[in-house]
Amino acid sequence: MLTGLPGAFLLTLLAGLSTGLGGLVVARGRSSPRLLASGLGLSAGVMVYVSFMELLAGGAEQLHRHGGMWTALACFFGGIALIMLIDRLVPDSMNPHEPVGLHHDQGSDGDRGRRLMRAGTMTALALTIHNLPEGFATLVTGLDDFRAGLPIAVAIAIHNIPEGIAVAVPIHAATGSRRKAMLYALGSGMAEPIGAGLLFLALAPFISPALVGGCLCAVAGVMVFISLDELLPTAEAVGEHHAAAYGLVAGMAVMAVSLQLLG
Repeated sequence: MLTGLPGAFLLTLLAGLSTGLGGLVVARGRSSPRLLASGLGLSAGVMVYVSFMELLAGGAEQLHRHGGMWTALACFFGGIALIMLIDRLVPDSMNPHEPVGLHHDQGSDGDRGRRLMRAGTMTALALTIHNLPEGFATLVTGLDDFRAGLPIAVAIAIHNIPEGIAVAVPIHAATGSRRKAMLYALGSGMAEPIGAGLLFLALAPFISPALVGGCLCAVAGVMVFISLDELLPTAEAVGEHHAAAYGLVAGMAVMAVSLQLLG
């Protein structure tokens, strides 16, 4: 298995770097409420679709000898519980999950900027957390079979691009700095190769299909919660309801087509 480590790590690195492409989209374009809502909705659509159609199903298949779908569901809701706990531990003054006021007249431009900065920072943090097991799953799959790991890495890379947009747009709107937006987006994605390497070193003696399957299902739970509790409410709060909804549908469509082509 160790002989395939360089190739598997390369897959994980490329998947992580793709968040920087999302930041580049923002850096090359112009920020607006419509772009913010569309980007957040797009990311939510990708996350929700890939969670239910790819990660949860794939994890259940890996866990077929260990309870199958029941174990997969336990890991899925365990992932939700983990990110909910992290969310509850974040002080209210730093928590952007109640994004009321992003577009209302009450509150100064400084207040709006701080809210957007918190939204971008917390989205980056949440994505960093879920990218850790996601990168580990990519690495382990590539170690087992490079050809099987390649489509998974490509699928993750595709959905990492709108994740990069979701991080970069509010950061750029808050700071006016395209460089900071790019760095925040890229940083959240680099958790994939870094986390994959660290988890591999710690868990190498215990790697099994069941462990990989459990990681996939937990990641699915984390991504669904982020989408419903962070991305969509923030998209709605900027006052572009239709842009958020269209972005959501577009994200699901992009992921559906890409997975079908890769399958």
